Amino acid sequence: MSDTPADAGATDAKADSGSAPGDGPTPTPGIHHVTCVAGDPQANLDFWVETLGLRLVKRSINQDDPGTYHFFYGDAEGTPGTSMTFFPWSDLPDGTVGSGQVSRTAFRVPEGSLDYWEERFDERGVDYDAREERFGETVLPVRDPDGLPIELVAVAVPEDDPTTAWTAFVPESAAIRGFHSVTLWIDEPERTQRLLRTMGLTEADAEPDATTDGDRTRFAATGSVGKYVDVVETDRRGSSGRGTVHHVAFQTPTDADQSAMREAVASMGLRPTGQIDRHWFRSVYFREFAGVLFELATSDPGYASDEPADALGERLVLPGQFGDRREAIEAGLPDVTVPRPEASEESSSTEASAEGDD
Repeated sequence: MSDTPADAGATDAKADSGSAPGDGPTPTPGIHHVTCVAGDPQANLDFWVETLGLRLVKRSINQDDPGTYHFFYGDAEGTPGTSMTFFPWSDLPDGTVGSGQVSRTAFRVPEGSLDYWEERFDERGVDYDAREERFGETVLPVRDPDGLPIELVAVAVPEDDPTTAWTAFVPESAAIRGFHSVTLWIDEPERTQRLLRTMGLTEADAEPDATTDGDRTRFAATGSVGKYVDVVETDRRGSSGRGTVHHVAFQTPTDADQSAMREAVASMGLRPTGQIDRHWFRSVYFREFAGVLFELATSDPGYASDEPADALGERLVLPGQFGDRREAIEAGLPDVTVPRPEASEESSSTEASAEGDD
């Protein structure tokens, strides 16, 4: 797989002590985005846009592998903390979730909406499991077409929530409102937990994990969206491929925030890259102690920096260095159709008419 900087190594042999409380970088507000590996690009679009009701806020390419799409899904405005992204590599084998990976990505949905989601999944043949109770919240485990484990967590969405529901396919009363959390599966969690503290997260709770034989420890960031990171101790073996998370990005809103966080991470013996321009944000990458690929991402310039906010995802956007290669790049990408509400309604009307003719 590509789009992993070659110098995003694991650790140097030096100290990993971390910073003392109050002496570190500006704490991260939480998750910025999560990037995953998919198979068929059309199946990915159909599920994440039409079934889950997220907006395609950016249709682009993998900047390290321009023959591959990069899809970005989010809320109506592509707010930081709402963006799930995918590299559809159809020639890769299925992956297996294991230690050293993000094992689950969870999204917030409004309280009282899980009945709606179960009915919707039943109608569409989506694979989901029985609800779970975790840290006083109700969780609905689901899998996407590639088997990627995701979760919907019912929460009280405040009136001043920074996210904006996209309601083209799902009503506001049930619409996904950004990330809730990621779960890290780690074989020896102590150093990873120390890293999270250095990044400004605080230990919030702990309980036995229902999926593994280990414990689940929850860390909380300072923001309101994507604020939780759960660390679960397990030695289950996994492999990269379709249906797994490629990396998780954390918000470092400004360049100064990112630089300070990079220095703090490096002081622990980790090996962060230099800043890389990803066109919609600027990034620093590193592998944490157990091997999970972390990214630090700025808030600016954002997904609306190169196309109108009301037209996000409408066209293939190529970052500047690829602009003069558009014809060749487009010729090498498979044709896809972005689901649209009017197409869905026309299909439903056609089906209803057909049923009436029988």
